[in-house]
Amino acid sequence: MKIAIVGGGPGGYEAALVAADLGAEVTVIDRAGLGGACVLWDCVPSKTLCSTAEVATWLEAAPTLGLTRAKPEVDVDLAVVFERVFLLATAQSRDVEKKVDQAGVTILKGHGRFTGPRSLHVEGDGVDVDVEADAILIATGSSPRVLPTAQPDGERILTGRDVYNLRAVPEHLIVVGSGASGAEFTHAFNRLGARVTLVSSRAHVLPHEDTDAAIVLEEVFTRRGVEIIKQARATAARRSGDGVVVELADGRTIAGSHALITVGQVPNSDDLDLQTAGVRTNDAGAIPIDRVSRTNVPHIYAAGDVTGSNMLASVAAMQGRIAMWHALGQAVQPFRDDEVAATVFTDPEIATAGISEPAAGERGLAIDVIKQPFATNARAKMVGLSDGFVKLVVAAHSRAVLGGTIVAPHASDLILPVSVAVHARLSVDQLAQAFSIYPSFGGSIQEAARRLMS
Repeated sequence: MKIAIVGGGPGGYEAALVAADLGAEVTVIDRAGLGGACVLWDCVPSKTLCSTAEVATWLEAAPTLGLTRAKPEVDVDLAVVFERVFLLATAQSRDVEKKVDQAGVTILKGHGRFTGPRSLHVEGDGVDVDVEADAILIATGSSPRVLPTAQPDGERILTGRDVYNLRAVPEHLIVVGSGASGAEFTHAFNRLGARVTLVSSRAHVLPHEDTDAAIVLEEVFTRRGVEIIKQARATAARRSGDGVVVELADGRTIAGSHALITVGQVPNSDDLDLQTAGVRTNDAGAIPIDRVSRTNVPHIYAAGDVTGSNMLASVAAMQGRIAMWHALGQAVQPFRDDEVAATVFTDPEIATAGISEPAAGERGLAIDVIKQPFATNARAKMVGLSDGFVKLVVAAHSRAVLGGTIVAPHASDLILPVSVAVHARLSVDQLAQAFSIYPSFGGSIQEAARRLMS
């Protein structure tokens, strides 16, 4: 069976590996580099930047742990920081390409567009070919949303991809948008020494996360000097002399040295000639799919950001795998939104898995919820952690673990046992009775589970 995959990000390359392993003849069409925007410009670079910021936080906390330095300040060489960011991103892209190539997948470096329901034309540097396929996966990702009244110039008005062109830490960075990307960049640049103002159109930062988690992060941001302007919608950003001015809907203005616009992502679907294949998109340009990643055309699938929902690398990868299992006739479990795990890489990190407390309430589910602060955790005391908590959401009658939230350093690693419990439909009693290490942050997960045991 011939499989064509348009896009080499997590949805595309993970799908390619599955299809090749199942014996399909696979072609991946990609014009940016394997790993896609996730590896090259978005996820890997931003999380690498956050890792650098984490070190700055530890250095700041060193005196409280009995470690003193002759020079208390940290000098930040942003050019070196970003050089490392892109070295790591490029290396990761090469690693992905090598893995895909070794699996026997044909990689065409160019732009693919549909010429029919089962055919694509690919053009690129030295590439000008037609590709026929029995099944096609669209995994072209997304791009930063650009506001007509806040056009990025790559110097003062920036998107999340432009920030890596900076050669020095901004004097005063105005971050517009308080979702995951806005919160992560706020954290990173605050830790690297910038004055940061965060403009949020909602009552809390991270409006789609657990409210208790958002409140903890707001408190940490405020304590570290971030100015948060809530329920304020930015309507425009413009250059003014050597800086920028951000205009708010209520008439206020904020002056700063740079403005970073993080107001979401737009699916990359408008240059694929989808109409030629009969593939439908919605008003936002996203490609609707079912739970096995099919579009309205049964042999054409889509995965990841181009579908317009759950814009996470892990979701893209799972949707891509599911698409190939289904296309190649394997038994497959349909995608479950209720199992998704995600992390906001701030300090502390905010990790979630499964159904949140607000989502359970909206569905009218009978639940029990426990919130276990890290303040009582022995390991947390050792490292001086006073912020954060573990929250578990459990079905009131079956006692199954439905979801959870962890706010802590490296919560992205700590969330795994909760994610496994949600996926395997474990009871809270089973989670409570597993071994944990003492002392450990993970011990608070087990303690929360014990408090909910029937």
